[in-house]
Amino acid sequence: MNGENRPVRVGFCLTGSFCTFAKAIDTMERLKNSGFEIIPIMSYNAAETDTRFGTARSHIERIENICGREIIRTIPQAEPIGPKNLTDIMLVAPCTGNTLAKLAHSITDTPVIMAVKSHLRGGKPVVIACATNDGLSGAFKNLAMLMNYRHYYFVPFTQDDCVKKPNSLVADLSLTEDTIIHALNGEQLQPVLRNPVTIK
Repeated sequence: MNGENRPVRVGFCLTGSFCTFAKAIDTMERLKNSGFEIIPIMSYNAAETDTRFGTARSHIERIENICGREIIRTIPQAEPIGPKNLTDIMLVAPCTGNTLAKLAHSITDTPVIMAVKSHLRGGKPVVIACATNDGLSGAFKNLAMLMNYRHYYFVPFTQDDCVKKPNSLVADLSLTEDTIIHALNGEQLQPVLRNPVTIK
């Protein structure tokens, strides 16, 4: 609950790291069961692409069943989030390297980026849960930029396979709720870098 005696409203954004969708949606369900109000938001690719990890329709149906509301899937739907004060905190989980780059450089061309931009106009916290194969290569500069911006916080992350994918980073989604609680208090959950054995 927040100071207004209502559930904390989490804008839960999903972008196209499809291999982490199952864990992300499980995280969404845990947050909902913990008493958070979840407002689901998906990028175009996340909402429209069928992969070996599941169909777009199956993901959408499960998410809307968990949240009890329709997913925000367009830029016009996302734009009012800030002006109407719809969210207390924004979570991007999973956050791809592509989305990291757009956030770092203010490129607003998906519903997720618009949702974050609109939310940030009120100076409210944004939590990033990275899932990118080039986190320690091409995406690293964008990650570093966001870590130095105000209002951005990170679910602690690690290399998920330092032998086969040495540049890959993935957030430990079991720490999402703790990260949100800290971010709401203006604090980054530490340590940000975790040992790979902590990934569940």
